[in-house]
Amino acid sequence: MEYDHIIIRFGEITTKGRNRHRFINKLAKNIQAKLAEYEKIGIEKTRDRIYIKLNGEPHEEMFEKLRNIFGIQSFSLALKTESEIYQIKIGVLTAFKQLDYEGKTFKISAKRSDKTFALDTNELNYQLGSHILKNIDGLRVDVHNPDINIRVEVRSEATYITFKDEVGVGGLPVGISGKAMLMLSGGLDSPVAGYLTMKRGLEIEAVHFHSPPYTSERAREKVVDLARQLTDFSGSIKLHIVPFTEIQQVIQKQVPENYTLISTRRMMLKITDAIRKKENGLAIATGESLGQVASQTLESMYVINNVTSTPIIRPLISMDKTEIIEIARRINTHDISIRPYEDCCTIFTPAAPKTRPKLEKVTYYESFVDFDSLIEEAVKHTEVLVFDGSTTSQEAVEDLF
Repeated sequence: MEYDHIIIRFGEITTKGRNRHRFINKLAKNIQAKLAEYEKIGIEKTRDRIYIKLNGEPHEEMFEKLRNIFGIQSFSLALKTESEIYQIKIGVLTAFKQLDYEGKTFKISAKRSDKTFALDTNELNYQLGSHILKNIDGLRVDVHNPDINIRVEVRSEATYITFKDEVGVGGLPVGISGKAMLMLSGGLDSPVAGYLTMKRGLEIEAVHFHSPPYTSERAREKVVDLARQLTDFSGSIKLHIVPFTEIQQVIQKQVPENYTLISTRRMMLKITDAIRKKENGLAIATGESLGQVASQTLESMYVINNVTSTPIIRPLISMDKTEIIEIARRINTHDISIRPYEDCCTIFTPAAPKTRPKLEKVTYYESFVDFDSLIEEAVKHTEVLVFDGSTTSQEAVEDLF
């Protein structure tokens, strides 16, 4: 008898009412997709748990994948046995012997979810603890701060024995809240925004603006790597690479220098919104943090937002740079983002950008150009890459040529 299951526990999903089954079904589907390479496993859903039957598959590798699936609050390796005291005793002893227990203290933490079970919690703790002490020499009980805490949950259909909880990322299952387009630059902020957007259950598709020859293939490769890294949490991501050179050149010629950044962001938002419509998205997500740069003052965001009525999600809006960097390190996008390859926004930043732009001025400057036709052409010639979590970034870049 060995540990043969992984128990998945929910966090926020438990607060859902009649729709809880939708969230659980979506989480189970996401888990199945993430663990698709383990063909022998079985997945069972209940109202408050998901159980993965290992069937001999290696749990260590699965743990690394489960840690990054939104919707999971915690999970544990478990041994399943019948809800009969004799079988539970055998299971607890077998589970304990598979641990590194020499010289350590322990306790039993029993939970009787099945109230028809003959023994109450205290009786279970006593009988199971006594059984371990009788069969293993040199152990001590410590009910306050044990080295090993064996948890026994007696349910009507079976009893599950666990010893350690692994922490999940929480949140909601990706895709349960709809789809948003992530404006993905090569910087620190937007990948973190993508991560936090997915944590609220949104599927994301990324949109990146590429301006050769002003931006290099290395800059594009950096964004490809960022999108690829985000699949650790999403399972798959579609990346739209928009040719933006011509539009930026027109902006530089037509719009006064201190307004070029505002106009550029407006055109980017228009293009992203056009792609959103094609892809049936419901919102746009950005890495904006209030007051961080000239285009992220409240006045600037008001003028930029004027080009669309689509909801704009800004998960970083109240964060400072230190908080953003901390998350970037945790999700392994930091070292990719700081590679010294600039994106089109950085290269074309004016010396003194307007921080309090006027809507009537920027619309007047833009009125002399048929930007709608340029936007239509940019969308038409947008390249699309799809990452499923297994494609390497180099393979993705090669697919462009």
